Amino acid sequence: MTMAPEVPTTALRFLSLEITGRCQLTCPSHCYAQAGPARGHGSMTGQDWHRIIDEAAALGTMTVQLIGGEPTQHPGFAKLVEHALGTGMRVRVYSNLFRVRDAHWRLFAHPHLSLACSYYSDDAAEHDAITGRRGSHAATRANIAEAVRRGVRVKVAIIDLGDGQRVEQARAELRALGVCEVRVDSVRAVGNAAGTAVPSVSTLCGRCGNGKAAILPDGQVSVCEIGRFLTAGSVKNASLASVLASDRWAKVTASIPHRIGVAPVCPPDCAPNDDTQCGPATGGGPCGPADDDG
Repeated sequence: MTMAPEVPTTALRFLSLEITGRCQLTCPSHCYAQAGPARGHGSMTGQDWHRIIDEAAALGTMTVQLIGGEPTQHPGFAKLVEHALGTGMRVRVYSNLFRVRDAHWRLFAHPHLSLACSYYSDDAAEHDAITGRRGSHAATRANIAEAVRRGVRVKVAIIDLGDGQRVEQARAELRALGVCEVRVDSVRAVGNAAGTAVPSVSTLCGRCGNGKAAILPDGQVSVCEIGRFLTAGSVKNASLASVLASDRWAKVTASIPHRIGVAPVCPPDCAPNDDTQCGPATGGGPCGPADDDG
């Protein structure tokens, strides 16, 4: 008897691929992935990631996001972008824009690719203290300006850590640079921001796992990159469809409060995405309908 293939009960519209934990920055007070210069690329191979991209396309996924760490630090980054674009999906690259190679600028010019990044302050010293890397403000600012100059679509999330951070001044600076899509988000108690506390579903926006998922560097499938503590199996030795159709995935997604009657605020690093539910609004604030890169 032929067994019918397992099919997810809900459509997967948006998939984040956390292809590496390596990053030139450390963001000691808030990095959700606890990424850094000494972190590796995980146990997922390039072949694994290519397979997952194909599986996502077969499931009808509209947008795949490459994230990290810093995704451009992965040695197979360019090939993964090209492969994803070749399937017909849109691609979002979530980069710190600290360093951009000429070859990557050529990739970013593709009409179905867009950039997203985080920003912290118009004050270089404050920005650099938050990222843990001297010179990060000047580098990221320059590359945001270059993206605008080249006509590359870029969305920016200003992550507000509080304590009088120059958030509004940063928003004004980005507007002056020509960035049209800017939002402000608060930091979430995940990763470095959690300290010794146990992560809680109360930190999530309530829409994680609803038509979206994230795959971590070790192949674990989570409800989103912020909700990385909620996983439902690995794609190292199983298909993405089988994980999303599993009872464990149903249990994990059911554990997330959906905040009925409350407008949830998107977590900072999944905010600039194209999942049609959670996207940057020009005025910041709660989640609203996101555009579809079209």
